[in-house]
Amino acid sequence: MPEAVNYEGKETSGTPGSEKPLKSGLKAFEDIDDISIVAAPGSSTGYNTDDKIKLNVETILGLLINHCEKMRYRIAVLDSADKQLLSDVRQYRGKLDSKYAALYYPWVSILDPLTNEKLNLPPSGFVAGIYARNDVENGVHKAPANEVVKLAIGFDVMLNKAQQDVLNPEAINCFRFFEGRGYRLWGARTITSDPEWKYVNLRRYFAYLEHSIDKGTQWAVFENNSERLWANVKSTVEDFLFNEWKSGHLMGESVKEAYFVRCDRSTMTQNDIDNGRMICLIGVAPVRPAEFVIFRIGQKLLDTKT
Repeated sequence: MPEAVNYEGKETSGTPGSEKPLKSGLKAFEDIDDISIVAAPGSSTGYNTDDKIKLNVETILGLLINHCEKMRYRIAVLDSADKQLLSDVRQYRGKLDSKYAALYYPWVSILDPLTNEKLNLPPSGFVAGIYARNDVENGVHKAPANEVVKLAIGFDVMLNKAQQDVLNPEAINCFRFFEGRGYRLWGARTITSDPEWKYVNLRRYFAYLEHSIDKGTQWAVFENNSERLWANVKSTVEDFLFNEWKSGHLMGESVKEAYFVRCDRSTMTQNDIDNGRMICLIGVAPVRPAEFVIFRIGQKLLDTKT
């Protein structure tokens, strides 16, 4: 297994005459703007076999999380370790806390095309593919769950509903088999203790909104910081959020319930203006997933005549 330092990466001066430094590992990803998902498939292999490996795995998990928190618009897809029991993965999860990461369990079984035998693989590769497919077919606002795991023939551990009910509240996203519906990803929670950010799609949707608004307002840099600029920026952001609301990605029956945008002297002090800071305050009401669908059924009795 590669050492954690190889995942962290390093920066060197590069070849003579080259102006750009050479970067490796996660440091190389810092220069790529359009990355939204980060994973290290297989890095958790052998976690339960050796204390040195355990420390190495935990360091790699921390590096992935720190990278995504630093870059802001990314989420880390974390692997559970291979051959973990429920008690093991719960203890493993208990060491993690971040709104920029999600944990998946158990490993996925496929048919090895080389040996034609069953092969267990880390879940993060499958999950990253599900994220990408869901983004294309539905949009980043929709929870990447209740999705078919293509090529799967089983899981390292076959979970039932009772086990799922234990793991899900602890933000361990599970793979499940459902008769007649196949092998599916059945969870979309981040590993955070902050209830405001407990859903993967919520974290990723806000990253999408922030990143889109950031890129869409770059034209305002070095413009005169006056009422005209504030009105133009406000209009640009409102047009973008209006399209999001019309597409059903925000809550509310009206625009006022879905979002607000303020960019005026109520959001900036004279000191901010004098120092070249334009501050735009934006609030949105996102749609959360229907994680539990509950039906209440009662008996209707026939009226009795007296």
